[in-house]
Amino acid sequence: MAYPDIVILAGGLGTRLNQAVPDTPKPMAPVNGKPFLQYLLNHINAAGFRRVILSTGYMSEKIESYFKNKYKDLELLYSVEDEPLGTGGAVQLAFQKVQTPHFMVINGDTFFRINLDLLFQKHIEQLADVTMALRWVEDASRYGSVEFDRNNRILKFTEKSEMPKPGYINGGIYVISSRFFKAQALPGKFSLERDLFESKLDSGNTYGHIFSDYFLDIGIPADYHRAQTEFHAFEN
Repeated sequence: MAYPDIVILAGGLGTRLNQAVPDTPKPMAPVNGKPFLQYLLNHINAAGFRRVILSTGYMSEKIESYFKNKYKDLELLYSVEDEPLGTGGAVQLAFQKVQTPHFMVINGDTFFRINLDLLFQKHIEQLADVTMALRWVEDASRYGSVEFDRNNRILKFTEKSEMPKPGYINGGIYVISSRFFKAQALPGKFSLERDLFESKLDSGNTYGHIFSDYFLDIGIPADYHRAQTEFHAFEN
């Protein structure tokens, strides 16, 4: 089966990270002299995927002028928000360029080094509308946690909390059926997580797949600084 198109959400303002990396779109924050986004693209390229739609907004020209329309074996396309549309609105705009029966969405500020092909295969096997990569963490309070049954069908999303506690979190990588996505009556601005994933749990066709691979969200300065050391393992 052909690899799905990938949408990378690379349009965030990065307000928390701005103190560490001012005047830079979050995915372009330098890690050991390379943009964070480059590590994501290296991982996608090595996995065999070939078509990436970069959903950009804030300082989009910095991303486009750096990567242009091709990176290694990847064809790069751009979907540019004129105004912030939320994660869902950004995906909906980028979806106009999707050409495959299913597509993958990856958060542009998170590095979760999973087997992307395995996530896609699980999605196909379960005939899912949505399949998300899950990760166990010792403190799920920053992310909110995910509850699921023994068949990995997602039952509930729990909001972020003030109390640190372990749990499974949404790792920010999803496979979505294009037919399912197209069939939704969605507004121009919405949250992918809240207004689509959470609201459609009753249909029983949203699944999670657990991965234990390396995970880092650079959204806060402390984790961004961690990347400078830990990403030496991913130089290629």
